[in-house]
Amino acid sequence: MPFHGRILRMLIDLSAILRGEIRELPIDGEIFPDAAPFGIEYLPGARITGKVSGSAGLVTLTSRVTVPYRGECARCLDPVETVLEFDFDRTIVTEGTISDDVLEEKADEYLVVKRGILEPDEAIIESIYLELPSRLLCSPDCRGLCPKCGKKMTADECDCAPREIDPRWNKLRELLEQDDK
Repeated sequence: MPFHGRILRMLIDLSAILRGEIRELPIDGEIFPDAAPFGIEYLPGARITGKVSGSAGLVTLTSRVTVPYRGECARCLDPVETVLEFDFDRTIVTEGTISDDVLEEKADEYLVVKRGILEPDEAIIESIYLELPSRLLCSPDCRGLCPKCGKKMTADECDCAPREIDPRWNKLRELLEQDDK
């Protein structure tokens, strides 16, 4: 039976795959990430889609996570609304088959199934957190706010004179100009 639906706590019964009765279990469900990093707000509609596959004793989860979110541009403070998308792929191992040391060291490679039930919530939430950009920008070429007037540094908003060079750097500028000649 495929897993499909609203995920408050994702529990996936893999016993049929582990017994070799089926080879694939589709996954398609809404996820609810918990606390977002400061300045980020998760929006409704986060999903995980994919499948759990089992063949020759190897069980894998192959999925795509999509998380809409909003925040402020790190340079100009304009609101930004975008979607984080990334692949979430893991090898699934049964409890006790790999040592705890290996699981801690390679936590981004394995998920542990206990008594035939897979609970990937914690790993998915951690991956969402790690995949978020360290700085949210409204556009890659955003110039930010003008240090003089506080308006966005675009031609239509800020009409301040070009930035003046600190006079303490004049001697260095003179030396660089001499090198160019």
